[in-house]
Amino acid sequence: MKIEKFIYKKTVLLLSILFFISCATYAQWYDPEKVNKKAYAIYEAAYQNAMDQNYMLAIANINKAITIDPKFVEAYLSIAGIYAELKKYDSSVIDFEKALQLDSIYAKTYLLPYSISLAGVGQFQKAFTAATEFLTNTTLNAQSIKAGNYRKSTYQFAIEYEKKHPSKNYVFARKNLGDSVNSDALEYYPSLTIDGKKLIFTRRISGDEDFYETNLINNTWSKAKPLGGKVNTNLNEGAQNISQDGEWIIFTGCNYPEGQGSCDLYISFKTKNGWSEAENIGPFVNTDFWESSPSLSPDKRDLYFSSNQTGSYGGKDIWVTHRSTVGKWSRPKNLGPTINTSGDESCSFMYADNQTLFFNSNGHPGYGASDLFFSKKLSDSSWSIPENLGYPINTIDEEGSLIVAADGKTAYYASEGNDSKGGLDLYSFQLREDLQPPRTLWVKGKVYDAKTKIGLPSSVELTDLNSRQLISKVQTDEEGNYLTTLPVGKDYAFNVNRKGYLFFSENYNINTNSDSIYTADIALQPIENGASIILKNIFFDSKKTELKPESIVELTKVIQLMYDNPKLKILISGFTDNVGKPQDNLLLSKGRSLAVVNYLLSSNQIAKERIQYKGLGAEKPIADNATEQGKALNRRTALSVISN
Repeated sequence: MKIEKFIYKKTVLLLSILFFISCATYAQWYDPEKVNKKAYAIYEAAYQNAMDQNYMLAIANINKAITIDPKFVEAYLSIAGIYAELKKYDSSVIDFEKALQLDSIYAKTYLLPYSISLAGVGQFQKAFTAATEFLTNTTLNAQSIKAGNYRKSTYQFAIEYEKKHPSKNYVFARKNLGDSVNSDALEYYPSLTIDGKKLIFTRRISGDEDFYETNLINNTWSKAKPLGGKVNTNLNEGAQNISQDGEWIIFTGCNYPEGQGSCDLYISFKTKNGWSEAENIGPFVNTDFWESSPSLSPDKRDLYFSSNQTGSYGGKDIWVTHRSTVGKWSRPKNLGPTINTSGDESCSFMYADNQTLFFNSNGHPGYGASDLFFSKKLSDSSWSIPENLGYPINTIDEEGSLIVAADGKTAYYASEGNDSKGGLDLYSFQLREDLQPPRTLWVKGKVYDAKTKIGLPSSVELTDLNSRQLISKVQTDEEGNYLTTLPVGKDYAFNVNRKGYLFFSENYNINTNSDSIYTADIALQPIENGASIILKNIFFDSKKTELKPESIVELTKVIQLMYDNPKLKILISGFTDNVGKPQDNLLLSKGRSLAVVNYLLSSNQIAKERIQYKGLGAEKPIADNATEQGKALNRRTALSVISN
C-alpha cells in the first residue's frame, strides 16, 4: 500500500507525493513485502480511517502497527503525512525523520513533503537542503521537478527575508481572544473602530453567517452578541468592515435578490434602532462579477475591495472607488500592477493613517500560499512596493484578513490555533517593530454656528504641512459631529470649511510622545463685517518676514475663500510678542502681514483692492507674555472681514 492513498487533499501536497512514488528505483534494505502481516492489517484499517477523514483514529491505528513492527517505514511516512494534513508540522517532521533514519534511500522519495513540513515549523534552511537533495533524483518527471523547484524558491525567499529582517528580540505570541469572543463555531474577518473598543466579526454557524459585536470593557472583551437591527438576515452576508467612527458597516452579500452579480457590496448605517437594512452600493461599483472584502478609508471617502471584474491583472485584484460630496460612489479604479499581480489579491485593510494598506496575495513572492503584505500610499495613483510581513505571521499555508489597531502595534486575525475553541478563532498579537505603521490618534467634536450654536454639516480636512498632501477629508453628519484621525510624527493643518463661513484653522504637531485624544468643538464665523479668524498655519522663522513653505497650505485656503466669495474684502493683521523694542516689533509684524498679502496677490486670482494689511506689533495680546506658551499665541497672523 502506498502513502499516496492517504491524506493529501491539497493539490500542492498531492503533487508532492503522487508523482514521486513511481520514481523510486533505489536499492534499500526496507521491503514492504516483509512487513509484519498483523501490523499491515492494522495499517490498512488506518488507511480507511484516513479516507473517512477520521484522522485521529488513523493515527492511533498506525501507532499500533508501529508498535508491532517498529521498522515499518511506510507507517512513519503515512503518519507524517496525516500530521501535515492536520497542519501539525512539528509532529510531521518527527515522523518523517524517523522514516529517513530507518531507510534514507527508500524515504528519499518523500524528501519534498518532508521539506514542506520543515518549512511549516520555520526550518527553511533545512527545508531548502531537503528540496535540493530531492531534485537530484534523475528519474523525476516534469511535474515533480516543477513542484520541487517551486518549493525551493519559496524556501530561498524565506532565507533571504530572514537575512534582510532579522527578528532580533521579536517574539510572535498570539493571544486567543477568549470564550467571550470565540466559540465552537467559526469566527473570522475582524473589524475594529478607531478607539479599539468595538470589534465586529463574522460568525458562521451551520453554514449561516451573521455579524457579531463585542466591546472592550476594562481590558476584557464582553460576551459577543449578534448586531442589532436589520443587517443580519437569512441570506449569505460576510466579510464586513466597520467605519473608524463606528457609524457604517460595508459588507459582502452573495446571491441577494437585487444583486448585480454573484457577490456584491452592501452598506448599513447605525441608527437609534440598531443597524439599518442593507443597501446595495450600486451598479457603478458592483458588476456581473465578484466583489468582496471591502475596507473603508478612515475618512469614509475611499472604499477598497477585491474583484475579478474586467480590467483585472489576474484573478482577483484590489480596486478603489471614491465617494463624492453628495454620497455617490465613483466607477472603481484598479490599484495597478504594483499592488495587483497575475494571481489573486484580496482582504484589503486601510489602516487609520489613511496611508498604509494591508492585503493578502498569492502573486507576490512569499512562503507558498496567500501571504499578508503592506504597501504605502504615495499619491492618489501610486503605491510603494508591497512588503511581506514575514514568518511567522506568514506561513506556508493560506493567510486571510488582518487588521491593525490605531496603536500601530496590535494586530487581529483569524487562525486555527492549537488553542482554538473550534476551527477558526480570532487572535491578537504584536507586530514586529519594523512592520508597525505610525500610531494614530484622533480628534473629534462638533462644528456649529458661532452665533446660533446650531450644528453645521461641514468639511473637515487634515493636511500634512510638509508634503502638502491631503491626509483625510471628513464630512460631518447633519448635526456637525465629526471624527478624523491624526497619525503621529507629523505637523498638520486642520481646517474646517463651510460655504458662507470663514474657515477654521488649527495646527496639530503630533510627535511620537503624544498620547492624547483631542476634542475640538468648533465655532464657525459667518462671513460678515468684523468677523475674524487666526491663521494658525502661517509660519516665519524668528525675526524674519519670509514665509516658510509650510504656510502654503493655509494660504491656499485663503485664496479659495476669496475665490468663493468674489465680493469679500479682508484685512491681514500681523502681531508679535513683547520681546524686543516696540518699534522693531511693529516693523516685523508689518513685514509679515505684507508677505502674506504679496503671496495672495501672486496667485493672480485676487485684486489688490480686496486686501489690506497692517502690523500691530505687541498690541492686543491674546495671552500672557510672561510664559513661552503665551508668547507663542501672541505671535500670530489674523484675517478680518472688511466687507462682503
